Amino acid sequence: MSNTDPLIYIIAGEPSGDALGARLIAALRVASEGRIRFAGIGGTSMAREGLFSLFDPAEIAIIGLLEILPHIPKILFRVQETVADIVRRRPAVLVTIDSWGFTGRVNKILRALQLPILQIHYVAPMVWAWYERRAADLARCVDHLITLFPHESVYFARAGVSVVCVGHPIIESGAGWGDGSAFRSRYALANTAPLLCVLPGSRSCEVKRLLPVIARTVKQLSLKRPNLQVVLPTVDSMKDYVLKNVRTWTNPVKVVYTARDKYDAFAAADIALTAAGTVVLELALAQLPMIVTYRVTSISAWIFRRLSQVRYINLVNLLLDRPVVPELLQAQCQPTLLAAEVERLLDDATARATQRVAFHEATRRLGYGGLAPSIRAAQLILGFLDRQRQQ
Repeated sequence: MSNTDPLIYIIAGEPSGDALGARLIAALRVASEGRIRFAGIGGTSMAREGLFSLFDPAEIAIIGLLEILPHIPKILFRVQETVADIVRRRPAVLVTIDSWGFTGRVNKILRALQLPILQIHYVAPMVWAWYERRAADLARCVDHLITLFPHESVYFARAGVSVVCVGHPIIESGAGWGDGSAFRSRYALANTAPLLCVLPGSRSCEVKRLLPVIARTVKQLSLKRPNLQVVLPTVDSMKDYVLKNVRTWTNPVKVVYTARDKYDAFAAADIALTAAGTVVLELALAQLPMIVTYRVTSISAWIFRRLSQVRYINLVNLLLDRPVVPELLQAQCQPTLLAAEVERLLDDATARATQRVAFHEATRRLGYGGLAPSIRAAQLILGFLDRQRQQ
């Protein structure tokens, strides 16, 4: 690699985008035979691939329509800082990953500057969940869109976007290859006792809101199931907060934070209680029956209900357009109801088997069994770059 090799600037604003960005960097490096340089914004996964982030993306990983308000000044400052860095570096390609509230602003400003930068967005904004005007907004400020879900392409193609679906990179994660026996042995967990995997989210606001609810849920469950074992996979950025808080739990809980331990925990567990998000697809790959729960502020929830066109919030239900996985949201996100649902799923082998059958269907729709999505995305990006350089 030399200073004359093309520079690709990648922006990932939250943990799921960071994981996707890391796989993309690795795939681009292989596909280009090491003839690509990288800069941008990313988390620990992209750092392991050699990216030095402009700033910590946790600063912009805010979810909730109301929750974001206090952070707007800092986010807008980071938008301007990011644009200035891109203008200074003059990359050949900008790849923005998800987080359209942030990355969309960056793309719009850069497009107005009319710089010779190929602008590619990876992970479509949820126009099918909100309103199609966002598709037209995206069409005006990016050159190409790479999507994860097959049904998204029609919306953006209608708006004139150059769009290709590559499948969801979660199928490359290894989530379905965990070693449950090794995990129970490693952490001295009884093979005969039920193991509940709890996942309160990856963003700070999610964890801080859901972890206390999950703690009280586990406490209620332990009254009826004193042999219940609990494992809590988390992310590096939330590890210290989680470890501090679980010390007060009445039940002992194993906190893990590496990908290997997480996927081994999935293989070892009987069921999962999880926040909504990409982790739902990881659990589906691991064939781990689950219950999804989530809570935002009342105002954010009201706005979402007014604007949203979807019936479900978890990705398995969305993909299959039917209620495979129970969702306990907002007022239902409370310990008594969650504990009852966990008990029901632990006791109902038919319900667990029904979820597993549906998981096979959902993951096939994401491209499971075909060419790795990160490789397809890397090939597309390099192809777009080659065509632009030939013009």
